Amino acid sequence: MATNPLRGWKVDPSLVTPVGVDLKRPECVLAESGGDLWVADARGGVMHIRPDGSQRLITQQTDSHFDSTSDLHGRFTSGTLPNGLAFDADGNLLIANFGTDRLELMQRDDGRSRVLLDTIDGRPIGKANFVLRDARNRLWITVSTRINPWTEALKPGIDDGYVILLDERGARVVADGFAFTNEVRLDAKEEWLYVVETTAKRVSRLRVAADGSLSGREVFGPSSLGAGSPDGMAFDAFGNLWVTMIMSDRLLAITPEGEMLELLDDGNAEATAALETHFAAGTLTMDVMAKAHGTLAPWMASITFGGPDLRTVYLGSLMGTTLASFRSPVAGMPLAHWR
Repeated sequence: MATNPLRGWKVDPSLVTPVGVDLKRPECVLAESGGDLWVADARGGVMHIRPDGSQRLITQQTDSHFDSTSDLHGRFTSGTLPNGLAFDADGNLLIANFGTDRLELMQRDDGRSRVLLDTIDGRPIGKANFVLRDARNRLWITVSTRINPWTEALKPGIDDGYVILLDERGARVVADGFAFTNEVRLDAKEEWLYVVETTAKRVSRLRVAADGSLSGREVFGPSSLGAGSPDGMAFDAFGNLWVTMIMSDRLLAITPEGEMLELLDDGNAEATAALETHFAAGTLTMDVMAKAHGTLAPWMASITFGGPDLRTVYLGSLMGTTLASFRSPVAGMPLAHWR
């Protein structure tokens, strides 16, 4: 059996370099094989970072599918907050919008946008968090909660999150009962769907049938990943699942055997301890949360593999103005858009 390249390896903070400038809530990052990066931006769109380092902010603009949700300049303004991103088959941006509570499609050249999904079974979908496209061009969409305000769901014991599948048959709920559903990923053969349960501090997985139905739900790795809360994740080519722990700002990996490896701890120990105490007691506030963060990727939220060899790692964050970047000893698993 091959030796796991992550065993005994850790991120060297001195080798972490910033990428991009003046980013605003760079929560999710998409990398293309040519070196382009596309980063979610709280100003209502994405930041395109070119291989030469130049960048352009592309904001969502209305088209005929939008109505009174735009301002006089055609900008989408109804609380937009792009969160999870994916490319559609044409290279345009699929946006799980945490502000508008819907799935949107934005043209990569000019920002023209339209709504793809905002209701399910006749009800608003709730707090849309993430979107993933698979090799069959199906979309997996996560909804963290239907509770309004959503911050009331940031406590133990609430499990109203769910997963939507959107394919040629339309949109349908394929799994529910998750504790603040966050990112989802498929393994290399797309046999299992992995689901981050943020407030349960765990990753669960379900077997994927040919028709997209899910079954056999189980916890993958430890039942609790420890301090902080899991947010984003990505597979590498060996089969390790890298996981970001927001607020404690830890980077973990779960091996194919389910063992947890800690690759980086950039958190503030005292603030993290207070965070954990309040979370367990159900007394967590935004003030307590705001004090818990590191410096490399404050409120570490996502992880993406890029570069020509897929060995450059980018960390997205909610409080950062750049992306943290470093080299990995193993390549990432290519996503559906990678060519």
